[in-house]
Amino acid sequence: MKLAAVRGVTTVSLRSVQDTTTELLAVLTRVVGNDPTLEVTASQAAEVAHRQDAALVAVVEHPDADPGILVGAVIAAGTRMDAETVEEMRYHLADTNETSLREVTQAQTPKGHPVVIIERILLTGAQLQAIVTDPASSRAAVFTLHSPTGRGWLELAAVAGHVVSGVEFTAPARVL
Repeated sequence: MKLAAVRGVTTVSLRSVQDTTTELLAVLTRVVGNDPTLEVTASQAAEVAHRQDAALVAVVEHPDADPGILVGAVIAAGTRMDAETVEEMRYHLADTNETSLREVTQAQTPKGHPVVIIERILLTGAQLQAIVTDPASSRAAVFTLHSPTGRGWLELAAVAGHVVSGVEFTAPARVL
């Protein structure tokens, strides 16, 4: 998977959980200032990212928002991700009784990749998941943006949307 550089998105390394935690904490502290909750936030995000074999961990910033954390991974979907499969996935996600689920939509990137977008409002902020599918294979790029406060949520989601819209699947297909 290739991603374009996007203003407001600061990536951190994935060398180790400790390195990811340290780098996330440094970026979050630069943006927010000293806050005792940032260490827990950075640590939890790093652990989840490494457990999920993430290909991307980044802090998303916007002047009118509190920062969010973006995690991205490429997964093998187990089935070819054609238009019918993507529509079925959107339908099943939208048909859940999950109370935090706010919206499930479907779109297409400028490069022609179908995307299912799931927005949740949680007790611990807001979450956006974007599943970008590769119609030529059985893989998908899954991005999760989490904003612990939800302040400036639409602005953060727009910045993350620029990352998602620029996804390019590299050949040959492989799981990162």
